[in-house]
Amino acid sequence: MRVLGIETSCDETAASVVEGRAILADVVHTQQIHVQFGGVVPEHAARAHTEKLVAVVRAALSEAGIERPDAVAATAGPGLIGAVLVGLCYGKALAAGWGVPFIGVNHLEGHLLSGLLEDPAPEFPFLALVVSGGHTTLYLARALGDYAVLAATVDDAAGEAYDKVARMLDLGYPGGPVVDRLAQGGDPTAVELPRPRATGLDWSFSGLKTAVRQVLQKTERPVVADVCASFQAAVVDVLLDRVVRAADETGVRTLALAGGVAANSELRRRAVALPGMTVVLPDRKRCTDNGAMIANAGRLHLEAGARDGLDLGARAGWQPA
Repeated sequence: MRVLGIETSCDETAASVVEGRAILADVVHTQQIHVQFGGVVPEHAARAHTEKLVAVVRAALSEAGIERPDAVAATAGPGLIGAVLVGLCYGKALAAGWGVPFIGVNHLEGHLLSGLLEDPAPEFPFLALVVSGGHTTLYLARALGDYAVLAATVDDAAGEAYDKVARMLDLGYPGGPVVDRLAQGGDPTAVELPRPRATGLDWSFSGLKTAVRQVLQKTERPVVADVCASFQAAVVDVLLDRVVRAADETGVRTLALAGGVAANSELRRRAVALPGMTVVLPDRKRCTDNGAMIANAGRLHLEAGARDGLDLGARAGWQPA
Protein backbone atom coordinates (compact mmCIF):
# COMPACT_ATOMS: atom_id res chain seq x y z
CA MET A 1 0.00 0.00 0.00
CA ARG A 2 1.44 3.36 -1.08
CA VAL A 3 0.29 6.06 1.33
CA LEU A 4 0.60 9.82 0.86
CA GLY A 5 1.18 11.56 4.17
CA ILE A 6 0.53 15.30 4.65
CA GLU A 7 1.82 17.27 7.65
CA THR A 8 0.93 20.94 8.39
CA SER A 9 0.61 21.12 12.16
CA CYS A 10 3.06 23.98 12.73
CA ASP A 11 5.74 25.56 10.52
CA GLU A 12 6.78 22.70 8.24
CA THR A 13 4.78 22.02 5.08
CA ALA A 14 5.54 18.37 4.36
CA ALA A 15 4.43 15.48 2.19
CA SER A 16 5.76 11.96 1.84
CA VAL A 17 4.93 8.67 0.17
CA VAL A 18 5.65 5.40 1.95
CA GLU A 19 5.18 1.80 0.90
CA GLY A 20 5.60 -0.56 3.80
CA ARG A 21 8.63 0.72 5.70
CA ALA A 22 10.18 2.13 2.51
CA ILE A 23 10.10 5.91 2.11
CA LEU A 24 9.56 6.59 -1.59
CA ALA A 25 9.53 10.38 -1.22
CA ASP A 26 9.93 12.87 1.60
CA VAL A 27 9.56 16.59 0.85
CA VAL A 28 9.69 19.26 3.58
CA HIS A 29 9.42 23.02 3.26
CA THR A 30 10.39 24.87 6.47
CA GLN A 31 8.78 28.28 6.79
CA GLN A 32 11.30 31.11 7.29
CA ILE A 33 8.82 33.92 7.88
CA HIS A 34 8.74 33.26 11.64
CA VAL A 35 12.44 34.02 12.22
CA GLN A 36 11.80 37.77 12.34
CA PHE A 37 9.23 37.28 15.10
CA GLY A 38 11.32 34.95 17.25
CA GLY A 39 8.62 32.26 17.19
CA VAL A 40 5.81 30.77 15.13
CA VAL A 41 2.95 33.15 14.27
CA PRO A 42 -0.15 30.95 13.72
CA GLU A 43 -1.81 33.13 11.06
CA HIS A 44 1.39 33.38 9.02
CA ALA A 45 1.89 29.62 9.36
CA ALA A 46 -1.56 28.81 7.98
CA ARG A 47 -1.14 31.19 5.04
CA ALA A 48 2.30 29.81 4.20
CA HIS A 49 0.91 26.26 4.20
CA THR A 50 -1.81 27.35 1.77
CA GLU A 51 0.80 28.82 -0.55
CA LYS A 52 3.20 25.85 -0.52
CA LEU A 53 1.18 22.69 0.07
CA VAL A 54 0.11 21.93 -3.51
CA ALA A 55 3.69 22.25 -4.79
CA VAL A 56 5.05 20.12 -1.93
CA VAL A 57 2.53 17.32 -2.56
CA ARG A 58 3.20 17.38 -6.30
CA ALA A 59 6.93 17.16 -5.62
CA ALA A 60 6.43 14.15 -3.34
CA LEU A 61 4.29 12.31 -5.89
CA SER A 62 6.82 13.07 -8.63
CA GLU A 63 9.72 11.90 -6.48
CA ALA A 64 7.83 8.67 -5.70
CA GLY A 65 7.11 8.17 -9.41
CA ILE A 66 3.34 7.87 -9.00
CA GLU A 67 0.31 9.83 -10.15
CA ARG A 68 -1.83 8.92 -7.18
CA PRO A 69 -1.40 6.88 -3.98
CA ASP A 70 -3.51 4.00 -2.66
CA ALA A 71 -4.54 6.05 0.39
CA VAL A 72 -4.11 9.50 1.94
CA ALA A 73 -3.14 10.28 5.54
CA ALA A 74 -3.08 13.81 6.94
CA THR A 75 -2.38 15.30 10.35
CA ALA A 76 -5.68 16.00 12.11
CA GLY A 77 -4.09 17.38 15.31
CA PRO A 78 -2.73 18.42 17.68
CA GLY A 79 -1.24 21.67 16.46
CA LEU A 80 -2.07 25.19 15.39
CA ILE A 81 -5.70 24.74 14.40
CA GLY A 82 -5.53 26.93 11.29
CA ALA A 83 -2.38 25.20 10.08
CA VAL A 84 -3.82 21.72 10.75
CA LEU A 85 -6.97 22.59 8.79
CA VAL A 86 -4.98 23.43 5.66
CA GLY A 87 -3.42 19.98 5.35
CA LEU A 88 -6.43 18.10 6.65
CA CYS A 89 -8.86 19.70 4.19
CA TYR A 90 -6.50 19.24 1.26
CA GLY A 91 -5.85 15.61 2.20
CA LYS A 92 -9.58 14.87 2.36
CA ALA A 93 -10.13 16.60 -0.98
CA LEU A 94 -7.40 14.55 -2.63
CA ALA A 95 -8.78 11.30 -1.21
CA ALA A 96 -12.29 12.17 -2.41
CA GLY A 97 -11.07 13.13 -5.87
CA TRP A 98 -8.95 10.01 -6.27
CA GLY A 99 -11.53 7.73 -4.67
CA VAL A 100 -9.04 6.29 -2.17
CA PRO A 101 -9.28 5.71 1.60
CA PHE A 102 -8.50 8.59 3.96
CA ILE A 103 -7.28 8.60 7.55
CA GLY A 104 -6.54 11.43 9.98
CA VAL A 105 -3.34 10.99 11.97
CA ASN A 106 -2.42 12.14 15.44
CA HIS A 107 0.72 14.24 14.99
CA LEU A 108 2.21 13.01 18.27
CA GLU A 109 1.55 9.39 17.36
CA GLY A 110 3.38 10.07 14.11
CA HIS A 111 6.45 11.10 16.11
CA LEU A 112 5.98 8.27 18.59
CA LEU A 113 5.95 5.64 15.83
CA SER A 114 8.66 7.22 13.67
CA GLY A 115 11.23 4.80 15.06
CA LEU A 116 9.40 2.04 13.18
CA LEU A 117 10.86 3.52 9.99
CA GLU A 118 14.38 2.80 11.20
CA ASP A 119 16.37 -0.39 10.66
CA PRO A 120 16.30 -2.19 13.00
CA ALA A 121 12.92 -0.96 14.19
CA PRO A 122 11.85 -1.25 17.83
CA GLU A 123 9.39 -3.97 18.77
CA PHE A 124 6.44 -3.40 21.08
CA PRO A 125 6.54 -2.68 23.95
CA PHE A 126 9.00 0.21 23.91
CA LEU A 127 9.47 3.60 25.55
CA ALA A 128 9.12 6.64 23.29
CA LEU A 129 10.53 10.01 24.30
CA VAL A 130 8.82 12.68 22.18
CA VAL A 131 10.64 15.93 22.86
CA SER A 132 10.23 19.12 20.82
CA GLY A 133 9.37 22.80 21.00
CA GLY A 134 5.77 22.06 21.86
CA HIS A 135 5.85 18.65 23.53
CA THR A 136 7.94 16.76 26.04
CA THR A 137 6.33 13.42 26.87
CA LEU A 138 7.54 9.92 27.68
CA TYR A 139 5.20 7.15 26.49
CA LEU A 140 5.00 3.43 27.03
CA ALA A 141 3.99 2.07 23.63
CA ARG A 142 2.40 -1.32 24.28
CA ALA A 143 0.96 -1.84 20.78
CA LEU A 144 -0.40 0.20 17.88
CA GLY A 145 -2.91 2.62 19.37
CA ASP A 146 -2.15 1.52 22.96
CA TYR A 147 0.01 4.15 24.66
CA ALA A 148 0.41 5.22 28.27
CA VAL A 149 1.85 8.59 29.31
CA LEU A 150 4.58 7.94 31.88
CA ALA A 151 5.92 11.49 32.14
CA ALA A 152 5.21 14.94 30.73
CA THR A 153 6.35 18.50 31.27
CA VAL A 154 4.23 20.54 33.67
CA ASP A 155 5.26 23.87 32.07
CA ASP A 156 7.69 24.60 29.22
CA ALA A 157 8.59 21.93 26.69
CA ALA A 158 12.32 21.24 26.44
CA GLY A 159 12.55 22.76 22.96
CA GLU A 160 10.64 25.82 24.15
CA ALA A 161 13.21 26.28 26.93
CA TYR A 162 15.99 26.09 24.32
CA ASP A 163 14.30 28.83 22.29
CA LYS A 164 13.86 31.08 25.33
CA VAL A 165 17.47 30.65 26.47
CA ALA A 166 18.63 31.39 22.92
CA ARG A 167 16.55 34.58 22.97
CA MET A 168 18.21 35.64 26.25
CA LEU A 169 21.59 35.18 24.56
CA ASP A 170 20.51 36.94 21.32
CA LEU A 171 21.15 33.79 19.30
CA GLY A 172 18.06 33.99 17.11
CA TYR A 173 15.25 31.54 16.35
CA PRO A 174 14.99 28.58 16.34
CA GLY A 175 17.29 28.28 19.33
CA GLY A 176 17.88 24.54 19.62
CA PRO A 177 20.41 24.04 16.79
CA VAL A 178 22.53 27.09 17.64
CA VAL A 179 22.61 26.34 21.39
CA ASP A 180 23.62 22.76 20.58
CA ARG A 181 26.38 23.95 18.24
CA LEU A 182 27.81 26.47 20.71
CA ALA A 183 27.55 24.00 23.61
CA GLN A 184 30.02 21.71 21.88
CA GLY A 185 32.72 24.35 22.44
CA GLY A 186 31.77 25.11 26.05
CA ASP A 187 32.35 23.69 29.54
CA PRO A 188 29.17 21.98 30.85
CA THR A 189 30.37 22.41 34.45
CA ALA A 190 31.21 26.11 34.18
CA VAL A 191 27.77 27.39 35.21
CA GLU A 192 25.96 25.84 38.16
CA LEU A 193 22.34 25.20 37.21
CA PRO A 194 19.56 23.24 38.93
CA ARG A 195 18.06 19.92 37.79
CA PRO A 196 14.38 20.70 38.42
CA ARG A 197 12.01 17.92 39.41
CA ALA A 198 8.24 17.77 39.33
CA THR A 199 5.84 15.24 40.83
CA GLY A 200 6.58 11.63 39.96
CA LEU A 201 8.37 11.28 36.64
CA ASP A 202 7.19 14.62 35.25
CA TRP A 203 9.52 17.40 34.12
CA SER A 204 9.66 21.13 34.78
CA PHE A 205 11.85 23.36 32.61
CA SER A 206 10.54 26.77 33.63
CA GLY A 207 12.80 26.98 36.69
CA LEU A 208 15.86 26.01 34.67
CA LYS A 209 15.12 28.77 32.17
CA THR A 210 14.74 31.26 35.04
CA ALA A 211 18.04 30.10 36.57
CA VAL A 212 19.82 30.85 33.28
CA ARG A 213 18.30 34.34 33.25
CA GLN A 214 19.52 34.96 36.81
CA VAL A 215 23.05 33.85 35.88
CA LEU A 216 23.07 36.25 32.93
CA GLN A 217 21.81 39.11 35.09
CA LYS A 218 24.59 38.53 37.66
CA THR A 219 27.42 37.98 35.19
CA GLU A 220 28.88 41.00 33.42
CA ARG A 221 30.44 39.09 30.50
CA PRO A 222 29.17 35.52 30.43
CA VAL A 223 30.93 32.99 28.21
CA VAL A 224 28.08 32.13 25.88
CA ALA A 225 29.45 28.68 24.98
CA ASP A 226 29.72 27.77 28.68
CA VAL A 227 26.16 28.92 29.36
CA CYS A 228 24.90 26.86 26.42
CA ALA A 229 26.88 23.78 27.46
CA SER A 230 25.75 24.01 31.09
CA PHE A 231 22.11 24.54 30.13
CA GLN A 232 22.19 21.66 27.65
CA ALA A 233 23.79 19.34 30.21
CA ALA A 234 21.00 20.13 32.68
CA VAL A 235 18.27 19.46 30.10
CA VAL A 236 19.77 16.14 29.03
CA ASP A 237 20.36 15.12 32.66
CA VAL A 238 16.71 15.50 33.60
CA LEU A 239 15.38 13.98 30.37
CA LEU A 240 17.44 10.82 30.69
CA ASP A 241 16.94 10.59 34.46
CA ARG A 242 13.20 10.06 33.89
CA VAL A 243 13.88 7.59 31.07
CA VAL A 244 16.06 5.45 33.31
CA ARG A 245 13.56 5.58 36.15
CA ALA A 246 10.70 4.68 33.80
CA ALA A 247 12.70 1.77 32.38
CA ASP A 248 13.34 0.48 35.90
CA GLU A 249 9.66 0.80 36.84
CA THR A 250 8.27 -0.82 33.69
CA GLY A 251 11.04 -3.29 32.88
CA VAL A 252 10.99 -2.03 29.26
CA ARG A 253 14.57 -1.49 28.10
CA THR A 254 14.01 -0.23 24.53
CA LEU A 255 13.84 3.52 23.94
CA ALA A 256 12.89 5.38 20.75
CA LEU A 257 13.70 9.09 20.55
CA ALA A 258 11.48 11.38 18.51
CA GLY A 259 10.73 15.06 17.96
CA GLY A 260 12.91 18.01 17.07
CA VAL A 261 15.10 17.81 20.18
CA ALA A 262 15.91 14.20 19.26
CA ALA A 263 18.34 15.77 16.76
CA ASN A 264 20.34 17.25 19.66
CA SER A 265 23.89 15.91 19.61
CA GLU A 266 24.30 15.63 23.39
CA LEU A 267 20.97 13.88 23.91
CA ARG A 268 21.78 11.39 21.16
CA ARG A 269 25.31 10.76 22.45
CA ARG A 270 24.26 10.16 26.02
CA ALA A 271 21.10 8.21 25.20
CA VAL A 272 22.96 5.53 23.24
CA ALA A 273 25.37 5.23 26.17
CA LEU A 274 22.65 4.35 28.70
CA PRO A 275 23.64 1.01 30.24
CA GLY A 276 21.32 -1.90 29.56
CA MET A 277 19.17 0.08 27.09
CA THR A 278 18.53 -0.44 23.39
CA VAL A 279 18.12 3.02 21.87
CA VAL A 280 16.61 3.77 18.45
CA LEU A 281 17.73 7.11 17.02
CA PRO A 282 15.75 8.57 14.13
CA ASP A 283 17.53 10.05 11.16
CA ARG A 284 18.02 13.75 12.00
CA LYS A 285 15.88 14.85 9.06
CA ARG A 286 12.98 12.85 10.51
CA CYS A 287 13.23 14.42 13.98
CA THR A 288 11.48 17.62 12.95
CA ASP A 289 7.94 17.50 11.56
CA ASN A 290 7.77 15.53 8.32
CA GLY A 291 5.30 13.73 6.09
CA ALA A 292 6.98 10.32 6.37
CA MET A 293 5.96 9.89 10.00
CA ILE A 294 2.36 10.80 9.13
CA ALA A 295 2.27 8.44 6.15
CA ASN A 296 3.81 5.69 8.29
CA ALA A 297 1.33 6.04 11.16
CA GLY A 298 -1.54 6.28 8.68
CA ARG A 299 -0.37 3.17 6.85
CA LEU A 300 -0.23 1.15 10.06
CA HIS A 301 -3.78 2.09 11.02
CA LEU A 302 -5.09 1.61 7.47
CA GLU A 303 -3.58 -1.88 7.36
CA ALA A 304 -5.31 -2.57 10.70
CA GLY A 305 -8.63 -1.71 9.03
CA ALA A 306 -9.14 1.88 10.18
CA ARG A 307 -10.72 4.52 7.94
CA ASP A 308 -11.99 8.07 8.54
CA GLY A 309 -14.90 9.84 6.93
CA LEU A 310 -14.55 13.12 5.10
CA ASP A 311 -16.39 14.82 7.95
CA LEU A 312 -13.38 14.34 10.26
CA GLY A 313 -12.58 17.57 12.09
CA ALA A 314 -9.29 19.11 13.17
CA ARG A 315 -8.25 18.98 16.82
CA ALA A 316 -6.00 21.57 18.48
CA GLY A 317 -5.31 19.15 21.34
CA TRP A 318 -5.15 15.38 21.02
CA GLN A 319 -3.23 12.95 23.21
CA PRO A 320 -2.47 9.56 21.60
CA ALA A 321 -4.45 6.77 23.21
